[in-house]
Amino acid sequence: MALMARIPITNTFMGGDYTGLIMVGPEQKPMNVILDTGSSALAIDGKKYTPNVAGGDQTTHQAQTDSYGDGSTWTGAVIKTKITIGEGASTVVLPDGNASIAYTASDNMFGQTDGILGLAYAPLDDAFTMPDDTWSHQYTDVEVRTGTQGVIKPYLTQLTDESVTSDIISFITRRSFVHAGGGANDILNQGWMVVGGGVECTDLYTGSFQTVKVLSDAWYCTNLRSVTVGNTAPIAARLQGPKGMPSNSIVDSGTNSLNLPPQLLKAILSKFTPAQRALLTKSIHDGQFVATSDLNLAEWPTLTFVLEGDTTDVSLQVPPSDYWQMDTENVGAAMAAITKGQVGLSILGLPIMNPYFTIFDGEAAGGKGVIRFATRTV
Repeated sequence: MALMARIPITNTFMGGDYTGLIMVGPEQKPMNVILDTGSSALAIDGKKYTPNVAGGDQTTHQAQTDSYGDGSTWTGAVIKTKITIGEGASTVVLPDGNASIAYTASDNMFGQTDGILGLAYAPLDDAFTMPDDTWSHQYTDVEVRTGTQGVIKPYLTQLTDESVTSDIISFITRRSFVHAGGGANDILNQGWMVVGGGVECTDLYTGSFQTVKVLSDAWYCTNLRSVTVGNTAPIAARLQGPKGMPSNSIVDSGTNSLNLPPQLLKAILSKFTPAQRALLTKSIHDGQFVATSDLNLAEWPTLTFVLEGDTTDVSLQVPPSDYWQMDTENVGAAMAAITKGQVGLSILGLPIMNPYFTIFDGEAAGGKGVIRFATRTV
C-alpha cells in the first residue's frame, strides 16, 4: 500500500504563497520550500545547501535554469539526493530524488524560503546535459541552454514510478496574503498539504467532489467557460488561449491572486456597483490598500467561475472574503486578490482554492490528470 503524508504548511515566509518542510540530503537538512503546482523542478537555494558527496549526494552533468511569471529566475546543478517529507508512520522517503542546487538566483526568487518544489508534470522539468560536472563547473543560464536538452522526472513522478506513493497532491489553504497580527501561529496563515492522496482525508472536507477536466499534461491546464458576478449575466471567457498554451486557463497553487486577462477583467469590473468598482480599481490598477472599514463584504457579490468538468461543467464560487484579503500587511488594510494578466490566459490561484479542499490528481484520465474540489471543513 502506497504511503500518504500530511504536512502543515504556512504562507508567512512568502507573504502569500504557501511553503512546507522537506528534508534533504544525507543529514536530512530541513528545507522550507515554496509549493507550486505551476512548475515541476525542485530547486534548493545553493546558499542554504551544499551537496554532501562524501555522505551520498551524487552530482551529475545535468543543469537546469528556470523562470517564473513574476520574473524570478534561478540556475543550478542537478544532483541525486535523499528527500523526505512527513513524519512518523506517514513519512515518505525518496532515496534518489532529482534536485537542483541553485548556485545563482534573482533577488526575488526564494525570499525567506530555502527553495521551491514544483508539483506539476514532467514536460515542464527540462534539464540540459553539459560537458562537465555541473556543480564543480557552474555554467551560466545562457551556457546551460546550449547543452543537450531533455527532461528529468519531477518529485511526484519519481515517487510514483518507484511505488513510494501516488502522483496526487492535495491542499487546504485559507488565505491568499498573510493575515496581519497573528504571524505563523495564526490559523488563517496555516494550511495542510497531503502527498499521495486526498479523498481519504474525510476530516478535511464535506460533500461530494466536483471534478475539473485537465486538457494537457503541461501545467494543470483547464477550460474556463465563464465568470458570473453575483446574479448578473455570465461573462463568456475567450476560448483561445495565448500562443503556445493548450488552454485558456490554469489552476496554480503558486499564484496568490485571480490573474485575469485585461478584457475579461474589464467585463467583470463593469458588473459591480460604481462604488465597488472604484474600490477594486484602487486596489487592482493603482496597487493601493483599501481601508477594511470601507468594505462591508455582506454587500459584495460572489464570483462564480465555470470550468469544463470531467463529465459536466463545474461551478466554483469565490466569495468576497476570498477575493478581498482583509487585514493584510497591516490590521485595517485590505487588498484585492485580483490582478491583471496577459491576453487570453486566466491563472486561477489561491482565491479559487481557499474555499475548497483541492486535489491535483496527476494519475487520473490516463495521466493527463484532473482537479477535484470539495468544500473544506477546517
